[in-house]
Amino acid sequence: MSTHPRVLVVDDEPDLAELYASWLPQEHDVETAHDGTGALDRFDESIDVVLLDRRMPGVSGDEVLGEIRDRHPSCGVAMITAVDPDFDILELGFDAYLTKPVEQSDLRGVVDRLFRRTEYTDTLRAFFTKVSKREALAAEKSTFELESDARYQQLESEIETLRQESEAHLAELDGEDFEALFHRLDAV
Repeated sequence: MSTHPRVLVVDDEPDLAELYASWLPQEHDVETAHDGTGALDRFDESIDVVLLDRRMPGVSGDEVLGEIRDRHPSCGVAMITAVDPDFDILELGFDAYLTKPVEQSDLRGVVDRLFRRTEYTDTLRAFFTKVSKREALAAEKSTFELESDARYQQLESEIETLRQESEAHLAELDGEDFEALFHRLDAV
């Protein structure tokens, strides 16, 4: 892992991509791309985090995400999009999902979290990915919709299994208050 996070910002609105890039601390190495093809051309294994627009002409963010996962599965990917989450996000391999408009503090926070996650075990990565999906769905769907969807119930079961498996890894991570985090996640 490099000492400076390498971030690729992908958005088909060049001004927005440049704004997001300008929001990141100077110690980050940031590249931008304005379409899916450009993103794939600039992406390599040295990229730690990708901020990815989901809806782009030509090669979509979903397609770019699939290619990123094929090339470099441990890269942190945040979908940053105007598309409200629906149950289809359960099939996508992103690590975080932010709905536009995005605040600077949220963007910086997600980049920092995703960079730290590169140090986590596969179990912890899977746990946080599934919790992010749960949070995105809980923000948009009613309790009835969530409780009546078998895929969501499977997600809840997987989160609990991963939580139990992850407890053994918690002592390895510095600076995180996981008891408080688990308590907050249980409230969702």
